[in-house]
Amino acid sequence: EPSVSLNYKQIAARLGIENPHDRELLVKELSTMRASGMLKEVSRGKYKISRPDTYVTGRIDLTQSGSAYVKVPGSDMDIFIPPRFVGQALQDDLVKVFIWAQKKGKKQEGQIVEIIERSRTRFVGTVEISEDFAFLVPDSKKMLVDLYIPLDKLNGAKNGEKAIAELTRWPKEASSPFGQIVEVLGEKGSSNVEIQSILAENGFPTRFPEHVEAIAAKIPLDISDEEIAKRIDFRDITTFTIDPFDAKDFDDAISFKKLENGNYQIGVHIADVTHYVKEGDEVDNEAVNRATSVYLVDRVIPMLPEVLSNGVCSLRPNEDKLCYAAIFEIDEEAKVHKSKIARTIIHSNRRFTYEEAQEIIEKGEGEFAEELSILNNLAITLRKKRLNEGAIAFDRIEVRFKLNADGLPETVVFKVQKEAHKLIEEFMLMANRTVAAFVGETKKEQKPKPFVYRIHDEPDPQKLADFSAFTKKFGYNYKFSSPGLVPKSMNELLQEIQGKREENLLETLAIRTMAKAEYSTDNIGHYGLGFKYYTHFTSPIRRYPDMMVHRLLTHYLSGGKPVNANQYEKLCEHSSTMERKAADAERQSTKYFQVLYLKDSIGEVFDGVISGVTEWGIYVEIAENKCEGMIRLRDIAGDYYFFDEKNYRIIGHNHNRIFQLGDPIKIRLKNVDLANKQIDFELLDMD
Repeated sequence: EPSVSLNYKQIAARLGIENPHDRELLVKELSTMRASGMLKEVSRGKYKISRPDTYVTGRIDLTQSGSAYVKVPGSDMDIFIPPRFVGQALQDDLVKVFIWAQKKGKKQEGQIVEIIERSRTRFVGTVEISEDFAFLVPDSKKMLVDLYIPLDKLNGAKNGEKAIAELTRWPKEASSPFGQIVEVLGEKGSSNVEIQSILAENGFPTRFPEHVEAIAAKIPLDISDEEIAKRIDFRDITTFTIDPFDAKDFDDAISFKKLENGNYQIGVHIADVTHYVKEGDEVDNEAVNRATSVYLVDRVIPMLPEVLSNGVCSLRPNEDKLCYAAIFEIDEEAKVHKSKIARTIIHSNRRFTYEEAQEIIEKGEGEFAEELSILNNLAITLRKKRLNEGAIAFDRIEVRFKLNADGLPETVVFKVQKEAHKLIEEFMLMANRTVAAFVGETKKEQKPKPFVYRIHDEPDPQKLADFSAFTKKFGYNYKFSSPGLVPKSMNELLQEIQGKREENLLETLAIRTMAKAEYSTDNIGHYGLGFKYYTHFTSPIRRYPDMMVHRLLTHYLSGGKPVNANQYEKLCEHSSTMERKAADAERQSTKYFQVLYLKDSIGEVFDGVISGVTEWGIYVEIAENKCEGMIRLRDIAGDYYFFDEKNYRIIGHNHNRIFQLGDPIKIRLKNVDLANKQIDFELLDMD
């Protein structure tokens, strides 16, 4: 208790310490705690907690050396935790920290005193069995302890296999937590096992529970006349979808009609998922947990069972489908005259792939050529207007793999955003923005109704200053000194670097300079898009926030009272977390397929570009296929290198040789490690 003073005997009695050796340890510990400022010696041998108000809670981030940092929400405070004071806390756990008195010039330190909530209890790893016991050695580099598995808790797992273990307990005196194997994944190194490991590691189940599948299968598919009567009927109006060639879930369609006054009526029709999935039912609960579909190189892990995602809700051609729509009357200058949000029924006339739509736009002939041409011209105008009003245009080149019949990577393909992609993007942005403004915009005296927004904060001024200084090294001179100047400068820079060797590098750094978009009930606007109101309404098949938006719209359109914001904020936070985990899983899957793609090329020489620098190595991206690997600093002969973090470079101590982010470099593929998803290069000297 903060206000009580106790001597070491009283403390020993309260802790139940009786033997002399432990008492001696206690005396030493008390004197360490006094020296660190955690305790005050009020009179000889009598101690008291120095500051009663120095407990904070936050999430823990472990380093590979065993120390940790705890980030305190709502503050810039990062508390350093020395290894011996981390205790039994694991990565991302919510912990209570005692903050020690800060020494002059030192970083703020503390000690973990309580684990409030484990961030996870399931871990993926490799099973190692010895005569009397077994361990699960976790895949995660952030998991610094192995799980002790009693032999009767192996659940059939064999030595060397990949498996998922559940942490069951962690006795105070034990150096390792105890666990049991809950799922055996199989042989280490096989594609299927490695991809399942990636999913499990990021908290995504690989299949739906049987009872969820059973409930989804019973959802009635017939559309009653009574239901049709409640909706605006668009079945006779030209409607089509444009999606990737391998898409199975079509959650958006566009309808197009010329009006007598010369304007156009454009409907953005979105699968009416919440008509079929009711809040709180088993299918909904499963969707909440997943919060998003995950798109890996060789498979999709859907948020909803396939009977819904690829069947009932998917806006397939030549079928009647129920939708939620944002409908616009728009003129040739892309000015919106009227808009409304309504439930509709549609009948898609055609399912286009992006490639097909692109070809029709370019040639000006083919099915619905006139409609596509008009929509494309409107989208170009909308995009131009958006960029003039402060949106930032990132057009990243995405790397995709073409797989052969065995699911192995055959070739690398680059996905470039063309007009057909941008056409769909503009109308989706318009629908999302319209829905957000419809709920969010209020008269001055009214309190805004709680709603789910997609928000994006202004960039950090320090990060902007660092980015600006770095671009100057390449001869670019743009002003990034205030958030107001950033969009114009950023767009001009992105335009100027197109096709240059530093394009990918500077675009990557620009994206890192920006804050990350997330979901929230607290609307601060969307900086990157330049919108005051923005939400996600257009993809309810693959994102749970869109389902929340549909339900809230229904509630407010029917005159419902403002909802409880806290309940939705918790769901927003969870959705943002799962979105980040899905992105991590997608990155890890791409990395795995890069390793797979290069495994037969050991010894080959490539041209590359330095894509990252750290204190232990140089990351290099191969120019021809964008696969990324590392040259370890210890493998570069002839000098000792140190890391110049501020300037994104590595410098040789004796010969001053510099390796800088963006530099071209020649490399040889030295080794690939499938299990650890690592590619190792060696440096080829140019001279």
